[in-house]
Amino acid sequence: MNDRPLWAPWRIAYIRGPKAGECIFCTKPASADDRANYLLQRGDHCFVLLNAYPYAPGHLMVAPYRHIGDFERLHDDEALELVQLTQRAIRALKVAFRPDGFNVGLNLGKVAGAGFGDHLHLHVVPRWEGDNNFMPVIADTRVINQSLEAAYAELAAAWPREEAGSGAQRETSRAESAPASD
Repeated sequence: MNDRPLWAPWRIAYIRGPKAGECIFCTKPASADDRANYLLQRGDHCFVLLNAYPYAPGHLMVAPYRHIGDFERLHDDEALELVQLTQRAIRALKVAFRPDGFNVGLNLGKVAGAGFGDHLHLHVVPRWEGDNNFMPVIADTRVINQSLEAAYAELAAAWPREEAGSGAQRETSRAESAPASD
């Protein structure tokens, strides 16, 4: 066995966790500093946040502003925007990271694995063919190959922007709107 340590000092914030009663899905969007909180998109009812303790690089979460844990109690406008922002998140991840696929889903309630069971959030996790290695299985360790700051910068640059057009809004990313090169 190799005695070289894996340094991950940023994990101490996760180990210590939020203060009792604190909900990151309430406190982060309440702050005006989107970059420091890795907030990528604010909608009218929901927002998109880069996971600070990701399963994979680019792991995003989409959540309503309203503190609610029951999916079936979402208002129609919240549910619609949750799905629309999830679509935008997938578009941005495709442009920024070119994954081969995605895991998209909700963990509802603590027993389902939700770290914040009282505030629902949808996970969007990019996946790549061959991205599994021995570390999670043998060493109970995940290797994230990109800093959160770099992932945030790439996703912010790739985030779809709205364009006005003939009565309907069309979204494009910077990569889609760039001239094609041969």
